[in-house]
Amino acid sequence: MKKFLSLIGAAAISLSLVACGGGAEEEPQTEETPGEEEAAQEEHVKLVVGASAVPHTEVLEFAAPLLAEKGIDLEIRTFTDYILPNQTLENGELDANYFQTPGYLAMQIEEFGYEFESIGPIHAEPIGVYSKEYSSLDELPDGATIIMSESFSDHGRILPIFERAGVIELDVEEGQLAQREDIVSNPKNLDFSTLVEASLLAPSFESGEGDAVVINTNFALQGEVDIEKYGIAFEGQDVLQPNLIVVRSEDVDRPEIHTLFEVLRSEEVVNFIHERYDGAVIPWSE
Repeated sequence: MKKFLSLIGAAAISLSLVACGGGAEEEPQTEETPGEEEAAQEEHVKLVVGASAVPHTEVLEFAAPLLAEKGIDLEIRTFTDYILPNQTLENGELDANYFQTPGYLAMQIEEFGYEFESIGPIHAEPIGVYSKEYSSLDELPDGATIIMSESFSDHGRILPIFERAGVIELDVEEGQLAQREDIVSNPKNLDFSTLVEASLLAPSFESGEGDAVVINTNFALQGEVDIEKYGIAFEGQDVLQPNLIVVRSEDVDRPEIHTLFEVLRSEEVVNFIHERYDGAVIPWSE
């Protein structure tokens, strides 16, 4: 933990010799006291938090003045991918990150052995299916190409959207994330292409690739995709996964981390999310 302690005020000692008659007399020592404003200055703690650009960085930027009032100076580092935020947290450059869901966190811990823990959920972003040609999943033609993220944790959120629409059927054990090999019925012979990194999904959509593109909401917002116009199907709210504040396990009890969480769950931040994103981002409530 990096602390910046401001120690203000020092003893100023002045000696004066005043001539009086035929001899010199030493004045008593005097001490200057700090000004009221300086004496009231409090210790501030710095927090470095890594985040995706939209909406995470924007939410943190809104929260920064609220945190400053509580003695926390927030530094935000914005990332454009899903790999570096965890690597940078693990090596100690970050105090926390804010971008990932429980499913992704679990897969990262299993794969890389990270000693991470979630402080709690802040918001959810329903993954959406977008198309410029079709207005529903039922309208997709036989053999349609569906472009989606290469992230396996996203597949477990995406494929149930198609199952709920009745265009595929999955065979997945309870609690398991669905993968392409779990598709047991696919009457339309939909081709689920998983060769695109999540941050490139919006550009793929805008360039006309595929019959439909499944885009994480943060990247849809960042890529200025018209969600209302082109979104044809979304995750159900009953299966949404929240975005978390994640820290190293050793830091799970740091009070300033919990203050960060409390501010991000505050009424002020909730109202900001509602007004800014108009339903595309949903504040999490438990």
